Amino acid sequence: MGRSAAIGTTRATQVVFVDDESNVCEVVRKTLERAGMSVRCFHNADDCLAHLALANCDLLLTDVKMPGKDGIELLTEARKRLPWLPVIVVTGYADVPLAVRAMRAGAVDFLEKPLDREVFLETVRALLGQSAARTAMVDLCLTKAEIKVLHLVLEGRNNREIALALHRSPRTIEVHRSNLMRKMGANNLVEMLRRAVDLGLFHRSLGGCPDRVSR
Repeated sequence: MGRSAAIGTTRATQVVFVDDESNVCEVVRKTLERAGMSVRCFHNADDCLAHLALANCDLLLTDVKMPGKDGIELLTEARKRLPWLPVIVVTGYADVPLAVRAMRAGAVDFLEKPLDREVFLETVRALLGQSAARTAMVDLCLTKAEIKVLHLVLEGRNNREIALALHRSPRTIEVHRSNLMRKMGANNLVEMLRRAVDLGLFHRSLGGCPDRVSR
């Protein structure tokens, strides 16, 4: 598999929008599709979470006031399952405490209804552009084996546990971790983890750069 098969180059941008108002969903869907994005709309949090468990998603947008789980609960659950996923909260009931709750739960932005089309598109494109830049950096820098090791480090596993999981020697895992820290510009494990969050590495497939994997 060459570079042309890297994530972000073979499929359309996947956006998920959640709002219990059908007319709002339709407007947002048409707006984003005209901008070249693929959009799935849901009217409640549970259906959205079921979709996220099975399908790709590059950006989640959610209303706050909905039957069942509200948008903040959806945001919290989605970020637990997909820590890398950027989430924008959209609401017609904006206030400072609500905005603070959304940001503390992990929202990357907070937009008020009615949505201004140009501001909305600019915000979405900016976030997706950041994600694309992160993806390109990962494709250039990290091998398949290093990404596997990084995922396990992010799960809190030590070198021995990672070695057992990947059927490698502890020494090989130490080499991979050393390479990860060097490539990510980190001087210690905490810096490496922060860098991983900044780069959005949680969402990476394990299929990148197979020709450079250490055996």
